[in-house]
Amino acid sequence: MTTSLPRPDTFTAAALTALQARFGEQLSTAPAVLEAHGRDESRQEFASPHAVLFALTEADVVDALQLAAEHGFPVVPFAVGSSLEGQVIPVAGGLSLDVSGMKAVLEVAAGGFQATVQPGVTYPELNRQVRHLGLFFPVDPGAEASLGGMASTNASGTAAVRYGTMRDNVLELRVALANGEVIRVGSKARKTSAGYDLKNLFIGAEGTLGVITELTVKLWPLPAHLVVLRANFRTLGEAARSAVDIMGAALQPERLELIDESQIHAVNVHKGTDFPEAPTLWIELASPSQTALAEALELCRELVTDGGGTGLHAAYSAEERAKLWEARHHAYYAITALHPGHVNMTTDLCVPLHVLPEVVEFTRQQADAAGLDASIVGHVGDGNFHVLFHAPPDDAATWAKVQAVYDAMITETLARGGTCTGEHGVGLHKRAYLAREHADTLKVMRGVKALLDPQGLLNPGKILP
Repeated sequence: MTTSLPRPDTFTAAALTALQARFGEQLSTAPAVLEAHGRDESRQEFASPHAVLFALTEADVVDALQLAAEHGFPVVPFAVGSSLEGQVIPVAGGLSLDVSGMKAVLEVAAGGFQATVQPGVTYPELNRQVRHLGLFFPVDPGAEASLGGMASTNASGTAAVRYGTMRDNVLELRVALANGEVIRVGSKARKTSAGYDLKNLFIGAEGTLGVITELTVKLWPLPAHLVVLRANFRTLGEAARSAVDIMGAALQPERLELIDESQIHAVNVHKGTDFPEAPTLWIELASPSQTALAEALELCRELVTDGGGTGLHAAYSAEERAKLWEARHHAYYAITALHPGHVNMTTDLCVPLHVLPEVVEFTRQQADAAGLDASIVGHVGDGNFHVLFHAPPDDAATWAKVQAVYDAMITETLARGGTCTGEHGVGLHKRAYLAREHADTLKVMRGVKALLDPQGLLNPGKILP
């Protein structure tokens, strides 16, 4: 299942000499550095870049892009490598442009509820720096992801049901285009009607249209009072239907997460927890007052109980809530630890909320019928769920079954009006499904790519089939 991709001859001796002359020790061709930049968190493919540049400033990015245009080598933006769909894998070789050293929080405007950062800043680091102001950045994909990478994939996470995705939380970007020109898109104002929405063109573009060099993001007030309600269910369908009921009651949860029994078992083994091993909803509620929070919690209890939920447990303390969400965020690593030597494949889908229970049940039935040990987790308040497959890398028969189930569940998702990816992005793995989902607009997408990157040097081989 792990595929080593051939490295095309896209990099000349003249290109290497020019990069070395400009960047000196910031440029590396050390085998260990190339290895680290040849894969992402999915571990499904490997392709080595010819060189890695550790950019420290916007000027470094601009100069690298200008040299790429001059010498004709590909450039693949890279930060922490936490993507799951192959976005940072340099399938055409060339230069891996590592912006993880661009990690300054440039400005925090607490009164404007915003912060301006470089692309290598991680969201936990931003939160550490603004917490004392009573503020936080809500997009939390789980891994210690960089804000530039999160914008590039339009990441979301557990809090998206309340605060939205990166598209909803980025105000302004500075972007270096393929020719080295730097443009500003968006506005630091909370809303704008000025011209085409170019900002959102670059969010989710996975580095194929430009390289993000600076972001201004929204900050939010920390909730005053929080509680997490845990409930167990007999089936995944029951749990998903209860999630739909909660959203319909206008409770506006901060987070609403579904975890199946297989994933709970993996978390218990990995983290030493003792959660009941059954399909489970974790519902986080917030309120400015304890009285209002108690009322919301009581209504939530009633809805969950009416939907078949049992074993209800409320977590109030910050310590207990943190332990719970750490277990959820480490779900992927828990499965990995439980099956050493296996290769994992995790994918995400998103459907209209009213069809979520049926699509989740369909996915479970398909996996069970194929005899696969697949676990399902989800940000079910907005119809987004993940399936985690695993098998030994050389088990061709099992991987064929995985691919068949993968195809069936995406086909069902698209037939129900959903999307092949709610937050992971397209990368390498979902290009064929993008073609199915947006067949009528592929020509337009290709036209945009050709306009902004006429030489096809920015992260080639990604998104477009």
